[in-house]
Amino acid sequence: ERVVEVGDLARLDPDRVRRKGVPEVIYAPGKSPADTARLATVMSEAAGFALVSRVDADHDEALAAAAAAAGAEYERFGSGRRLVARGASRPQPAPGGPAIGILAAGTSDVDVAEEARMVAETMGVTVTTAYDVGVSALHRLAEPLAAMLKDAVDALVVVAGMEGALPSVVGGLVSAPVIAVPTSVGYGAGGGGLAALLGMLQSCSPGITVVNIDNGIGAGASAGLIAVRAAAARARAADPRPV
Repeated sequence: ERVVEVGDLARLDPDRVRRKGVPEVIYAPGKSPADTARLATVMSEAAGFALVSRVDADHDEALAAAAAAAGAEYERFGSGRRLVARGASRPQPAPGGPAIGILAAGTSDVDVAEEARMVAETMGVTVTTAYDVGVSALHRLAEPLAAMLKDAVDALVVVAGMEGALPSVVGGLVSAPVIAVPTSVGYGAGGGGLAALLGMLQSCSPGITVVNIDNGIGAGASAGLIAVRAAAARARAADPRPV
């Protein structure tokens, strides 16, 4: 397995996506914009792409400049960023391949939801999204959720702040695994995501798994792994010959 050393700054793992199925993600907070851009550039050259999480405006400026200098494509996913090296190819999901749906309760939850999309799509998963479908106007949920179920998504990521009710509602309606993501959106006591986290952990809807507050990266990875394995099982059932 390769380890790419970047001076004394980091030891990158460009083969993780092949070994684990989930790419390494560079966590921007706590790193200078220059160091973040340097790591992303080296990773994109080694792996063909680089993912960066929780980017602020200064990180974004440095990353965009580094991508332009390297001739890499620069893509924004909420607070996440992806650099795709010149000539590198993205995974292309096949019909009937791995697929997930991502639901966000409110527009304040979209940054977290988009980081989940960034990870899952980089894993070769087809992602369908529906945002601003929270419980304050529950009729908004019916149509996009029905479309996801018609498409037979393998898992659902459901992102919500405030009291965190949306995953429980969705979990009571679907048979697919639900990955619930509490966000740090809320007022006063229980704000910062704690009320949403505890509500999701106490859900009486079966089949819900809860990740940490604002952890769209972990939710996208978990849902992606479920979807990839489900698609592999479908492929084996369709063609059971030894590979």
